[in-house]
Amino acid sequence: MSRAEAVGASAGRRPSPLWTFGLLRSELVTTLRRWRTLALLAVLAAVPVLVGIAVRIETRGGPGADGGSGGPAFMAQITNNGLFLVFTALAATLPFFLPMAVGVVAGDSIAGEAGAGTLRYLLVAPAGRTRLLLVKYATVMAFCLLATLVVAVSALAVGALLFPLGDLTTISGTSITFTEGLGRALLIALVVAASLVGVAALGLFVSTLTNSGIAAMATTVGLLITVQILDQIPQLHALRPYFFSHYWLSFADLMRDPVYWDDLVRNLGLQALYAAVFGSAAWARFTTKDISV
Repeated sequence: MSRAEAVGASAGRRPSPLWTFGLLRSELVTTLRRWRTLALLAVLAAVPVLVGIAVRIETRGGPGADGGSGGPAFMAQITNNGLFLVFTALAATLPFFLPMAVGVVAGDSIAGEAGAGTLRYLLVAPAGRTRLLLVKYATVMAFCLLATLVVAVSALAVGALLFPLGDLTTISGTSITFTEGLGRALLIALVVAASLVGVAALGLFVSTLTNSGIAAMATTVGLLITVQILDQIPQLHALRPYFFSHYWLSFADLMRDPVYWDDLVRNLGLQALYAAVFGSAAWARFTTKDISV
C-alpha cells in the first residue's frame, strides 16, 4: 500500500491500527528507496571495509606488526580476531558518520514533506498530526537500527575475510567463546542504535521548524558537530555529562567481564530524556503548525 492509497482508504472514517501499520510500512519503503538514504548506507558500509584494509596493510608483517600503538579502541585486537573489527567500526562511525546519517533522515522527515508539498496531502486523512508524527519518528528509529546493523554486518564480513576468527579476549583479560562474542556484538549494535535516539528526536524537532528539508538537515548536522566540540572542552566539565554524545562510547564496557553498567545506564537514560524533551517539543510545534504548502 502506497501512502496515497493509505490516505485514500482512510478518508471519511477513523483510521484503524492496520491503517497505521500500512502508513508506517509505506514510510519505511519511501525512506529506504530514496537515493540519499541508499548513499548514506553505502558510506556506512564502506567504513569497515576501509578500516579493515588499512589494518591489514599496516600489519602485513604479522599480528602486532604496528607495535600495538595508536588507533581507536579494539584496534590492536583486530589482527588476532576479526570480530573486533565490528567494535572498532562502531567506535569509528558513532562519533560522526552514524549520527550524521540519522540527522539527515530525521531532519528531512517533516520539512522534506512540507517542501515537496506532500505534507498537506498526508494530513487530509483523519489520522491526526500526532499519529503522523509518531510514524515519522518510528521510521527514523528504524533507520537508526538499520544503519547500525549495516556497519556491524559489513565489519563482520570484512573481519572474517581478512583476519582469523575464534575465542575473544575481553578488555578485562578474560576469554569468551566466539558465540558469546557474537552475542555481545549484537548487544553492542543495539546499544549503539539506542544511543542515536536523542539525535533522532532533535532532528525531528528541527524538521518541524522549517519547510526546507535542506535547512533542517544542515541545522541538525550543525548542532551535532557543535555539541561534540563542546563535549571536548574541559572547562565545560559540569555540563558535559548532559550532552547527548558524552556517553556514546560507553558500549565498550560491554566487552568487560563483568560488564560495567553504570555509564551504559547513564547513556540510555540520557537518550530517553532527550527523546522525551525534543519529542514533546516536536509534538507541540507540529500540532500547532500552520501547514500552508
